[in-house]
Amino acid sequence: MKVTVLVGGVGGARFLEGVRSLLGRDDDGEHDITAIVNVGDDVWMHGLRITPDLDTCMYTLGGGIDPERGWGHANETWNAKEELAAYGATPDWFGLGDRDIATHLIRTRMLRTGYSLSDVTAALCVRWQPGVALLPVTDDRSETHVVVTDPDTGDRKAIHFQEWWVRYRARIETHDFVNVGADDARPAPGVLSAIEDADVVLLAPSNPVVSIGAILAVPGIRGALRTTTAKVIGISPIVGGAALRGMADDCLSAIGVETTAEAVGNHYGSRSDTGILDGWLVHTGDTAEIPGVTVRSVPLLMTDPEATAAMVRAALDIAGIAP
Repeated sequence: MKVTVLVGGVGGARFLEGVRSLLGRDDDGEHDITAIVNVGDDVWMHGLRITPDLDTCMYTLGGGIDPERGWGHANETWNAKEELAAYGATPDWFGLGDRDIATHLIRTRMLRTGYSLSDVTAALCVRWQPGVALLPVTDDRSETHVVVTDPDTGDRKAIHFQEWWVRYRARIETHDFVNVGADDARPAPGVLSAIEDADVVLLAPSNPVVSIGAILAVPGIRGALRTTTAKVIGISPIVGGAALRGMADDCLSAIGVETTAEAVGNHYGSRSDTGILDGWLVHTGDTAEIPGVTVRSVPLLMTDPEATAAMVRAALDIAGIAP
């Protein structure tokens, strides 16, 4: 079975744990699991290239994630952060852990010698052995920027997603999200074929705007989802009218979408119309009417890989296939 998953953030990484728990490791040879990962959060900071979603997936699946935060390296120390602060280095609102810096140093060195982000990711995964093929959606620049009201001047301006989320915690007036560079970006090698040749494509319960939405902003991705012979099944990131983690509610409000499973499903839309979904899983007790989309209600709390695996099994069942 070839399973392709569109993912971003902590929720996406944990969902991949469930996929791997149900199907086994990609490198075991029984199933082919590919994750197409958001790069909209990527940023240059202190001269280093940082790819938060790729690293979160890699650390989570490789057993190196900080279990309390859900992101960053386990057993982290912060000596470099303290020294940067002592020098007055800016920006001072983004902290880099010492162990995490090692990953960023290797990535930056390889990028500057001409390797693509796809090549770098594959090289880093040799150490972590995630058991899932991790592909950045693009090797090109495609960064999420946020149009906000400057809290000091009252003027509208665009800031990088990381500044909006880490510095301001999404607590400033927000108007829109812009994918800078996306129009000129191309899908990374293997991304389109992973969608086109899949037996099923899953949309992880990641942020619909700055994770899945940023992936869809890369030209060719939406078209591949609409034309693949595989069923495209989405898992709602909204449970009981609330996002369980992150800032999905703030993002949805900014683009005029209600924070409900039904509204997000309709935001993605049906493949029988102009959207991308064939099926949509919502949490037990939630309902959704999405014309042309098969909707099923199942438990969607990712309490552990086994519970998440049950979600994946339900998604495969909607698609008409079984592991």
